[in-house]
Amino acid sequence: MMTRAEDLLSSVFGFSAFRPGQAEIVSAVAGGRNTLAIMPTGGGKSLCFQLPALLRDGVTVVISPLIALMRDQVRALREAGVEAGALTSGNTEEETEAVFSALEEGRLKLLYMAPERLASGGTLTLLRRIGTRLIAVDEAHCVSQWGHDFRPDYLRIGELRRALGVPLAAFTATADEETRSEIVTRLFDGAAPETFLRGFDRPNIHLAFEVKDQPRRQILAFAAARKGQSGIVYAGTRAKTETLAAALREAGHTACHYHAGMDPDDRREVETRFQREDGLIVTATVAFGMGIDKPDIRWVAHADLPKSIEAYYQEIGRAGRDGAPAETLTLYGPEDIRYRRSQIDEGLAPHDRKAADHARLNALLGLAEATACRRQRLLGYFGETADPCGNCDLCDSAPELFDGTEAVRKALSAILRTGESFGAGHLIDILTGSQTEKVRERGHDGLPTFGVGRDLPKAEWQAVFRQMMGHDLIRPDPERHGAFCMTEAARPILRGEAGITLRRDTIRKAVARPVVRTLVSDEDAPLLSALKAKRRALAEAARVPAYVIFPDRTLIEMAETRPGTLDAMARVSGVGAKKLESYGAAFLDVIAGAAEEMHPARRRLAGRPEGTVFDRLMQAQADLARGEDGTGKYLSCTHSTLRRLAETRPRSLDDLERITGMSEQKIDRFGAAFLEILAGG
Repeated sequence: MMTRAEDLLSSVFGFSAFRPGQAEIVSAVAGGRNTLAIMPTGGGKSLCFQLPALLRDGVTVVISPLIALMRDQVRALREAGVEAGALTSGNTEEETEAVFSALEEGRLKLLYMAPERLASGGTLTLLRRIGTRLIAVDEAHCVSQWGHDFRPDYLRIGELRRALGVPLAAFTATADEETRSEIVTRLFDGAAPETFLRGFDRPNIHLAFEVKDQPRRQILAFAAARKGQSGIVYAGTRAKTETLAAALREAGHTACHYHAGMDPDDRREVETRFQREDGLIVTATVAFGMGIDKPDIRWVAHADLPKSIEAYYQEIGRAGRDGAPAETLTLYGPEDIRYRRSQIDEGLAPHDRKAADHARLNALLGLAEATACRRQRLLGYFGETADPCGNCDLCDSAPELFDGTEAVRKALSAILRTGESFGAGHLIDILTGSQTEKVRERGHDGLPTFGVGRDLPKAEWQAVFRQMMGHDLIRPDPERHGAFCMTEAARPILRGEAGITLRRDTIRKAVARPVVRTLVSDEDAPLLSALKAKRRALAEAARVPAYVIFPDRTLIEMAETRPGTLDAMARVSGVGAKKLESYGAAFLDVIAGAAEEMHPARRRLAGRPEGTVFDRLMQAQADLARGEDGTGKYLSCTHSTLRRLAETRPRSLDDLERITGMSEQKIDRFGAAFLEILAGG
């Protein structure tokens, strides 16, 4: 079979030999064995299912996540003389008709479709009828809820494999251990497929990071040094893609923007232009590029920090697929980290997954703040060892290092002495001896660590904490709204059993800048994110817009005032009686842990003076339930009766009986005590 495979490799695809690792994967897939191949971006994944499709009888169905990617691969296959087609929502009627005709006539070898099509009841019937003999899954990491590209419809693929009874070949460029495990569980029912893990190194790509310092100027300078070369600039927001594209055009570049909010036809036009035009720069969100198959992208820049090392690796991997030299630049700063942390905290993932995502972001910070060869650090994350690469900014010019043990020990001591309950802002106030209201309220100005870090300004302490996260010494605790907790790796440093080296150059660049206006302070931002996550979950369950639950200004007030009881919650602007009843306890859980149980009658009085009166009436009733001597018959009034008393405030025993209908026995037992409370109000 491999002789025939080599013939097809040459005659159809035009290659004289397989790339390293391809032949073994082609053999496994063509032989009908369940296969998982983790290969670097640009490593020739598509050939590993396209060639076996030609070697096998019947149709190979390719599940792929992007219409643009499917179109590109179908076009390339047809030009190579292979019958291929795609069924997508972007097809014209004529295109769909042509695909069905080719299927009915038995001409089609590869049928591409999006995972969303698997939800259609007729898809399984169609795939059985056309003689499907193999399923290939491109970008298989989309099945993993650990991944940033999770697509729920990928979860249907395992069921499709079982229903058709055919082998499945899954391909991805990025899969850490958790993602790999979930792919095996979801697609292969936990039965380990034949797995190929090809080297992740892309030695032709130069790696570089810079601390943000006028980021637009930095991006424009990077592009200017590479004028006339095709490049991608990734930005964190849609608005930034548009402003960056305009700035690049103003500087004389051919540039356009791309994001998911654009009209589909406009997006398709950008994709087509990028494939065909030399020297075009696309400024884009991560919506652009999964599966982009342009071989001569010469550079990729990140105007903002990516989500994770996996995302970073996949995005820079779009450069230099032809094997020629390519360059990358990634900018990062405190705002990026705050933004990425809030994205994690505002998500609906369970706490263990949020904790894992924070650890992943720490790994990316570790790459950004690396003290030696970046490629060693990057490949180490994927479980590979390497010598210094000579093709990254840190190999080009060694960073300025210093012994950071003392500074780190001071920071860890502040974390420990405050019960691992605070984020960087408050800890830095303690270290620099700032007499803030929060520091004084908690008595933290009396701690031994108060003021021990006055030798560094606040901005430089922020950079120290960032490097501590990069070394994974501390992580934000998603259950305690971003408070730093120490990892096991920090304890030897705290005990004086180990030291640590930090980068002085990136600390020195962390100069104080005008404060960026944010909704809440740094300290309250993680709690606001957690409140937004709860609001989002409630809104999705009720199928209403988020602001219908509570508007932002109400959540901001909750984050800043941190109500600890339903009474305090009721005093927050925007929390009316109905919303308090519907959502109060849920948001209290987020702020203070479990909310106290409160009877509905008492809840209606929350936040009002009558609530306090109700509580005193309840206490008096409890004291007198068995009479003054504690031996009488047990008596009590209903919660509704006590609420009515608190609201109407009767002044005599007659009023008491008239308003509530209390029995003579109860009036004798409780009347005098109740009236005394009601008179005192």
